[in-house]
Amino acid sequence: MPSTHDEVDLRLRVARRAVGSEGVVILELRDPVGADLPGWSPGAHIDLRLPDGSARQYSLCGDPADRTAWRIGVLREPESRGGSQHIHEMLHEGADVDIRGLRNHFPFVASPRYLFIAGGIGITPVLPMINAAEAAGAEWELHYGGRSRRSMAFLESLEELAGNRVTVYSQDEVGHIELDRILQEPRPDTSVYCCGPEPLLAAVERHCATWPEGSLHVERFAPKDIGEPVLNGSFEVELSQSGLSLTVPPDKSVLQVIEEAGVFVTASCLEGTCGTCETPVLEGVVDHRDSLLTPAEQAANDTMFICVSRAGCSRLLLEL
Repeated sequence: MPSTHDEVDLRLRVARRAVGSEGVVILELRDPVGADLPGWSPGAHIDLRLPDGSARQYSLCGDPADRTAWRIGVLREPESRGGSQHIHEMLHEGADVDIRGLRNHFPFVASPRYLFIAGGIGITPVLPMINAAEAAGAEWELHYGGRSRRSMAFLESLEELAGNRVTVYSQDEVGHIELDRILQEPRPDTSVYCCGPEPLLAAVERHCATWPEGSLHVERFAPKDIGEPVLNGSFEVELSQSGLSLTVPPDKSVLQVIEEAGVFVTASCLEGTCGTCETPVLEGVVDHRDSLLTPAEQAANDTMFICVSRAGCSRLLLEL
């Protein structure tokens, strides 16, 4: 699943900061000297590099036609690893931040009809998709859920924009999104786009199991539960370009072993969600443990995300 955008490294400035909803800040990022930013398409995300060297990925939720600024929404998650807390507390207007991206593993495809399903901060990648669908003259509807209206970012503008095409499910008022109703009958001419917390994504995947192949498009910012590895023991990886043959033990990732051998690989999330460490596979069967590839892409066995995926056989040959 190659990204639809080229990688860039930028230092941008927080030009504007606003409260999006309870627990969500909206950051507008611009080049410090006013240069245009790289173009992007709906579904793209960027990584914010934190002072400790780690990164957090956020969907671009502004207007792709506006090359002067990128906009992201950041939910403060108290139980996370601390990245969102740093962003909320330290990234004020005028602060500089290092960016890596662009990547798009959630591309917006042409369709006569769209069904958008968003939970919480998962609304962010959906916003530019709605605008693109509207511009293309396609039919669309949005089902947007959250804990309460106070916690749901961009709610007022969405309801003003769309009228009865937006259905809001605040859990404290009406409960969860009615997936049984809206996904009950497969629609061969409809593309379903979903982003949100893992329980919502898993439920949508179950409901869409009988829909035509390729109807459902999801994006995860947290890894899904994959289960136990296919192989419990060690396996070999050979690197075609560097000529190395390495043993990957059960307690280390392919990425760790390759980096310890002195081969540099660009990586970010280390969870199989961002797509940065995608590596071509020349030979062997992969135990895919990422949250990005579709079943058809997994079956092709021609790429893997080495931060989490492992071997389903005794040896893999990678193009590194």
